[in-house]
Amino acid sequence: MLLPGALAPTIVSASSVNTAQLDALLVIVPHPPPARAFGHLPESARWRALDARAAARAGTVRTTSLGNRRQTLAVLGYLAPDASAFERLSLAGRMLKEAAARCPRSIGLGATGPASAARAALDALLAAACAHAFALPNFRAPVRGQQHLRRVVLLDGAGLDVRYATAAARGTNLARWLTALPPNVLDAAGYRRAISALAREHGLSMRWLDSRALRRLGANAFLAVAAGNDESGAGIAHLKYRPPRRRTRPDVTLVGKGILFDTGGINLKTHRSMLDMHTDMAGSAVALATLIALAELRAPLAADAWLAISENRIGPHAYRPQDVVRASNGVTIQVIHTDAEGRMVLADTLALAGRTQPRLLLDFATLTGACVYSLTERMSGVFTNRPQLTGELMEAGRISGERVWNFPFEADYDGDLESKVADIVQCAVEGKGDHIHATRFLARFVPADTPWAHVDLSSATRSGGLAHVGTDVTGFGVRFALQLLLRQKVFAALQART
Repeated sequence: MLLPGALAPTIVSASSVNTAQLDALLVIVPHPPPARAFGHLPESARWRALDARAAARAGTVRTTSLGNRRQTLAVLGYLAPDASAFERLSLAGRMLKEAAARCPRSIGLGATGPASAARAALDALLAAACAHAFALPNFRAPVRGQQHLRRVVLLDGAGLDVRYATAAARGTNLARWLTALPPNVLDAAGYRRAISALAREHGLSMRWLDSRALRRLGANAFLAVAAGNDESGAGIAHLKYRPPRRRTRPDVTLVGKGILFDTGGINLKTHRSMLDMHTDMAGSAVALATLIALAELRAPLAADAWLAISENRIGPHAYRPQDVVRASNGVTIQVIHTDAEGRMVLADTLALAGRTQPRLLLDFATLTGACVYSLTERMSGVFTNRPQLTGELMEAGRISGERVWNFPFEADYDGDLESKVADIVQCAVEGKGDHIHATRFLARFVPADTPWAHVDLSSATRSGGLAHVGTDVTGFGVRFALQLLLRQKVFAALQART
């Protein structure tokens, strides 16, 4: 049960639909809806009556039943004309939640209004449908007769890039699945098997750097964290996707933190802080799922992924505060707090990935509580060593609906990371601004000539879900990354002079 086995629903487009074949029909209309908003919908009089019940507000959802024998559920959502992508996805998520109470097997999705706005609304509904149709790992006894969504009909779906939308949804769901797996299922050996299976399925090359190989490479920051593990399965996975006739250096390298369970090490976490630490590998899941989505889309980019996979355990060989270790690029690190293990494993992973000279290095990590305190779980933090990327990163968050906020990347913060015995301290003794300090620390392991962006995934989990995803594990990051890499001129921006 390392990888999801359930089939995704079949998605078809139709100019008209027989509602008697649907369990639910979900439609987004502009707010306020124009007089002709319901004219092309089946049983339009019922939709008009639903709208006329009372004055509506943007973002609200209403339901009724259509007049066929099946009593098809009609779900109506109102969207403000200036709604953001996040607001579209949130509305779509609420609408799917209404429909989910009936455990539908077949649903229709539609949107009215100006063509571009209707297409964006339909895209949001499709993303929400794919998220709600996907079942996270469940180890309960099976329920007899349980129904699952099997078919999605898009009303007037012409012009919608269904291939891109479904690849993004599958990537998000894969990231959700891996992040939700219990730590005794997704241990280092299990994760390696899962990655190998995915690499074979999608035609990716894969190399596994085990502890012996990492020792030869001088990756002692990574190995310091792995030393506390009872098992010897920790390692760094390096995967490659290349389009046909492309054997060049990577256009983009995706790096992910894969701490499969984080006890805090010698600086042991409290019960509540440790409880959900099986999700501390979400960054690696996002990097892996994004690479697979690029392969599915046959993207014209040469892409690599480097996944730093270990646990942070406590034991007789666990690393300690005041240890000094030398990373693979020669930088020495004075350990301050063993619960800052993510930046340790990323230090070597970034340094090794940087040797391949990618045009863009992009890492994902559930790195700091400080980022959560700054933004809550509604947004994630971004940092970059190239000012010209700031606008691209923010725009990718805005358009994808996975919102990010840019934090400072100023060199004077390095003064807080000075060590008397090593090149750098792992973290400051005080926790204030730790998301900024962590990024400045990581910058020491990224080649100066490599454009780099770091995403601190404060949105990887959120109680009650986020936007169109209704589960605590959100899969945040895949939509953002695909938008940045495939739909924006990010590589052109890298050529611009600051």
